[in-house]
Amino acid sequence: MHGVANQLTGAPNVLFGMDPLVVSLAIFVITYAVIVTERLNRAIVAMLGAGFMIFSGVLDQHAAFQAVDLNTISLLTGMMVIVAIAQKSGLFQYVAIVAAKAVKADPWRITLMLAVVTAVFSALLDNVTAVLLIAPVAILITNELDQKPYPYLFSIILASNIGGTATLIGDPPNIMIGSAADLTFMDFIANTAPVAVVVFVVTMVPIYFMWGRSMRASEESRAQVMAFNEREAITDMRLLKQSLFIIALTVFGFVAPAPFNHEPGTVAMFTASIFLLLRAFGRPMEDQSHETHRAFSEVEWVTIFFFVGLFIVVAGIERAGVLEIVAEEIITLTGGDLTLVALLILWASAVLSTIVDNIPFVATMIPVINNLGSTFSPDEIMTLWWSLSLGACLGGNGSLVGASANLVVAGFAERAGHRIGFVQFMLLAFPLMLVSIVISTAYVYLRYL
Repeated sequence: MHGVANQLTGAPNVLFGMDPLVVSLAIFVITYAVIVTERLNRAIVAMLGAGFMIFSGVLDQHAAFQAVDLNTISLLTGMMVIVAIAQKSGLFQYVAIVAAKAVKADPWRITLMLAVVTAVFSALLDNVTAVLLIAPVAILITNELDQKPYPYLFSIILASNIGGTATLIGDPPNIMIGSAADLTFMDFIANTAPVAVVVFVVTMVPIYFMWGRSMRASEESRAQVMAFNEREAITDMRLLKQSLFIIALTVFGFVAPAPFNHEPGTVAMFTASIFLLLRAFGRPMEDQSHETHRAFSEVEWVTIFFFVGLFIVVAGIERAGVLEIVAEEIITLTGGDLTLVALLILWASAVLSTIVDNIPFVATMIPVINNLGSTFSPDEIMTLWWSLSLGACLGGNGSLVGASANLVVAGFAERAGHRIGFVQFMLLAFPLMLVSIVISTAYVYLRYL
């Protein structure tokens, strides 16, 4: 088995003549183990793992830089800049308040509306951004209604991951899969959005029976919510108009036909640059510098560098032949049966994404699926990509550590004095996640197999 690495063209030249497969696998396992323990910031761990892959000789510098998916990095960075500028307008808080007032401040209907708004924002922006914007508003509304925020926040978490499943930009795993498989925004709309809508509807039914029927608020509390002035949420009307224009332009760029279609990362970086230009136009240089610095300072650079390190770590085990062996074992285990492989990827993605953050898992699985290209046709490989997307994104609902958005909401809740326990969340969320994967199984089987 160890001979696989040495059969590769340009096989790694590891220090002291050690087996590249063993060295790369050791670095990979240690890196992931430390990430899971959450004792060190995950960006630090990923970058250290990348450094060890290079300095051990598993990867040379050229191969390491080539391993970084610039489309994914550009898309993440561009969208983060856009959201960082747009959120200052109050647009997203405005939408949440309007939604609450539209249902006459009825607690269950507010829960449902906030979930819908979160799902839509997750699909059009990304799920972490969506919960960053909606969770504080939800806590504010529940305080006014004298309600415990848990049902609202629980629904927001599930909605963020379900909504993120629907589009290319909704969840980081989809960004990675889209870049690796050369998938467009409309590809995701056509393939993952339909099942995401079904899963959302089905998920809200048990939430209603758990909490919705017993939600009550006094007329006085509801009147306080109805007294919210949504216009006060808008802090800058000029910025609001610019934000709507840029968001519309970005979405158009994602779905535009030839000759206007480009990589999503290119679109996001270009529209982010236009947004920065609009904010700078006509202002003194000092104000321009301040605005630009503020926008870039709010980019989640920890996440960006986590991705950079992760791409290099995974490239190390791929170069050493580890993932080729994994692909061969999958074929052996399933007998090369497409149905078994697709469902294995779907369920394994869901369960493992409950245990660890879905981003590192997807980063590992992408080259595994690429290695299966010699066994299956291009159309059959597409089925595996959709299985991975559905499993990883929806599997993130299984526990608090399953997706970054979950931890963001838990942080807001704790700061508000309402801690969300790991076991408490999992006892309710894991069964609902399994239901979503059963629905996805039926969808994948009936549509693709």
